[in-house]
Amino acid sequence: MAPKKIIIDTDPGIDDILALLLALSADPEEVEILLISLTFGNIEVRSCLRNVVSMFHVLEREMQWRREQGRPEGFGALRACRPVVAVGAEDPLGDQKMLADYFHGTDGLGGIHASHPHFTPKETWEHLFDPSADPTVIQSVPTGDAAHQSFIASKRPAHEEILRVLRENDPETVTLVAVGPLTNLALASAEDPETFLRVKEVVVMGGAVDQPGNVTPVAEFNAYADAFAAARVFALTSPTPKTTIPSGTVLPSYPPTLSKQLTLRLFPLDITLRHGMTRGQFRQASTALVEAGSPLAEWVSAFMAHTFQTIERLHVNQVGDAVDLSLHDPVCVWYALTADNEGWKPAGASPEDIRVETTGQWTRGACIVDRRHRHRIDGDEESSSDHGHWLSVRAGNRIWRMHDSPEEKNFGAILLERIFH
Repeated sequence: MAPKKIIIDTDPGIDDILALLLALSADPEEVEILLISLTFGNIEVRSCLRNVVSMFHVLEREMQWRREQGRPEGFGALRACRPVVAVGAEDPLGDQKMLADYFHGTDGLGGIHASHPHFTPKETWEHLFDPSADPTVIQSVPTGDAAHQSFIASKRPAHEEILRVLRENDPETVTLVAVGPLTNLALASAEDPETFLRVKEVVVMGGAVDQPGNVTPVAEFNAYADAFAAARVFALTSPTPKTTIPSGTVLPSYPPTLSKQLTLRLFPLDITLRHGMTRGQFRQASTALVEAGSPLAEWVSAFMAHTFQTIERLHVNQVGDAVDLSLHDPVCVWYALTADNEGWKPAGASPEDIRVETTGQWTRGACIVDRRHRHRIDGDEESSSDHGHWLSVRAGNRIWRMHDSPEEKNFGAILLERIFH
């Protein structure tokens, strides 16, 4: 069976880095990572880029260390296919920007660039992403730093790279895993909706349906950070996108007719909060490796120490080895790797008409579901008894909200085993 082709759109970020490490540590027969597209979100997008380049720098050192120790190198997916890395959106489409540096640290990785500067490569790589040079060139320039040999730098905006990958691959062969705000996806789908719809499916970490939000009482961070972008991408799942697309952004409306509907699998807090990694689990998996000299184990341990301390400070009921990090973004990557497993199941009512609130004073980013249990209406026009096309059989979104996974209780251990061994 051919490896699954994926794009990862991300805002690294602590659990984003864990998600990327999970993907890159896969066997080449499992996955081919075609593109890592970066967006603002947890931190500013330039900091996201520094974190990704640092990750590749650490991975090169880790694989060299493993070779010297006579250990398997691992990270077969990385060795088999160097991903393109592209820088994307710096700001949301229409909302006030909000970052999550209160949790991830101002640099996105708990201050690691200051506390462990030997893991941060010299910034000689920055020119590789400079759009003032020829933006059509994708390049990997040989330098003295091995990190640059592990990825291909693009000077083009991330949303253009997303469209390029989808054009260059057969329709419905590329899965797009989006674990940050959906701004890059909204830009890509606005520029060329038919090319965007060549994607096999979009896997989204975002939203909260029956679970409280994590940045407001009703909103999850990614949906809140760019609610307009989320609403626009969700609208592509509708038979009639005009019924759910939000007004008030600079992007154009979609054409009145499209060739197909987008398949979107939503991983809200309802499922991701059930997949965690405790401080005790992490300590058991990493301590011996740190002592043996593993660069990766030392690097990850440094930012995970900050993460567990932050969780302990924010939550009164989390202490000691029981402190639990929710693995929001890695769950989505795990689905992309193992989607054929029958243990993955959507909520019973899926596909559901889930919409993202864009204009509410207190409800921006909330996932809205109609819970009225009323009869459906067969018609295209909005009626006085159905403001918003909630009951129309030809309108509304069609979101596959994921509910069950095959490894809910063991996922933290699986992640650690894959990354470190």
